[in-house]
Amino acid sequence: MKVAIIMGSISDMPIMQEAIDILKEFEIETEVDIVSAHRTPEKLFDFSKNAHNRGISVIIAGAGGAAHLPGMVASMSPLPVIGVPIKSSNSIDGWDSVLSILQMPSGVPVATVALNGAKNAGILAAQIIGSSNKSVLEKIISYKESLKEIVNKSSENLKK
Repeated sequence: MKVAIIMGSISDMPIMQEAIDILKEFEIETEVDIVSAHRTPEKLFDFSKNAHNRGISVIIAGAGGAAHLPGMVASMSPLPVIGVPIKSSNSIDGWDSVLSILQMPSGVPVATVALNGAKNAGILAAQIIGSSNKSVLEKIISYKESLKEIVNKSSENLKK
């Protein structure tokens, strides 16, 4: 079980690091690379068509601006693709990225998380893997319990 985390540019790395970090917490191996839909189309084609042959289970693709990377990967890969819209320097408040990833044509699904939501993309990838891997599922259950404990503790502290 391995999750590929790709992004269109190195400038996306600070956001995408959150997916890497949470997947490490779940003890899921990651493969990280820069694959530009516009500047390295040949690499995009090779990556998309062969990721499943390299043991990848889920692909997380982060992109800003026109944000074609997640959809182009999904068009060529049989694997689930999770898109992370990234607010970039040439972005229209990130909405162009959100809509580019969200509005996929029928037959080419891309699960889309919130703007800059790489952590949620990592959690979703783990949940996909956890649906058929008991060890990962148990880690997710524990993680969700910890979220509940944080809220309960905050609630108790608020009442003091």
